[in-house]
Amino acid sequence: MSGRPLADAAFWGRAGLVDLLALLNRDGEEARVVGGAVRNTLLGLEVSDVDIATTARPDVVVARVAAAGLKAVPTGIEHGTVTVVVAHHTFEVTTLREDTETDGRRAVVRFGRSWLHDAERRDFTINALYATAAGEVVDLVGGLADLACRRVRFIGDADARIREDYLRVLRLFRFHAFYGAGGVDGAALAAAVRGRVGLLGLSRERVRAELLKLLLAPGAAPTLAVMSDCGLIQPLLAGIADAGLFARLAAAEARHGVAADAVRRLGALALRVPDDAERLREKLRLSNAEARRLAALAPPLSGPADAAAVRRLIYGAGAGAAVDRALLAEARRGFDAGPVVAMARHWTPPRLPVKAADLTARGLTGRALGAALARVEEAWIRADFPENPAQIQALVVRALGG
Repeated sequence: MSGRPLADAAFWGRAGLVDLLALLNRDGEEARVVGGAVRNTLLGLEVSDVDIATTARPDVVVARVAAAGLKAVPTGIEHGTVTVVVAHHTFEVTTLREDTETDGRRAVVRFGRSWLHDAERRDFTINALYATAAGEVVDLVGGLADLACRRVRFIGDADARIREDYLRVLRLFRFHAFYGAGGVDGAALAAAVRGRVGLLGLSRERVRAELLKLLLAPGAAPTLAVMSDCGLIQPLLAGIADAGLFARLAAAEARHGVAADAVRRLGALALRVPDDAERLREKLRLSNAEARRLAALAPPLSGPADAAAVRRLIYGAGAGAAVDRALLAEARRGFDAGPVVAMARHWTPPRLPVKAADLTARGLTGRALGAALARVEEAWIRADFPENPAQIQALVVRALGG
């Protein structure tokens, strides 16, 4: 590509980036921005992280950063990565490298000075684009052509790339769901199917992180359908995956203007009964909070629901859980999530206007007090949360038996 297509890219405005590149671009060394920042800028998408590749070895990077009064954190120094903190921005600076040994889960690297070799060890062509400090794009593996047609293609031999790290099977589908157009690259898909057994040897934490990112991608629904057809998603979940229900949930989220949520989408994909939440927690190393959210998704909702019923749902489950359940019920059909979504946005559940002290004045203590307070709350909810003191007093009397 001629000219300087990234000379005016927004990411150059990040505090400290230009100075950091200047610090690394001297005394025979060179540094370039690499990966997602270049890819996303060329696609007109938002840039999150800015990563830097350099010919300088990690010890040289640390020494130069320290001499400049900046903070260097050896976050992955055995693989050549140093995180540099400049004005509250972090930049991962990684020495050019080559993989010398791989076992499908981790690699032993050798530092080098060849930009071509560094590019060839990366996963996909669209992730191996560099930008010099002058804003010129450097493409050594055909990434620009693939970016132009929105194709996610492995660099070199797809089977070899996957054998180096079997997580790349999942990364293929995640990157396709975010950046691809049309069908998954044929050679990449065939290699992923051949290498799927390697997924079983990956840590659950790595699988979880990659899968939850995939679930949030704009193209997640058709991509998961392909994975399901190829038998690539079920082993990860230790159960049946429903790509159709997932697609309908994603459509319901869009229809009601609700942001995509990974746990809610995982529920649509893999949750059928409450016990599935525990299976998924174990299989994907979910947090306890995530597992509880999944379990709360299982009780089905049926419609239509009037305003009072919607308020009861939100009061009992919480606004977030109520929206989750309503969207999933709509995806299963027969329920309109709109009233729940609207109520959750605009209605704040009130607090029970009766306190334990109000009942102790009636001589209630201990377990009897707790049971009486529960009866009062249930009566107040059934009455649709009245605020009038006379109404509240009347329902207290009825709840307590006169």
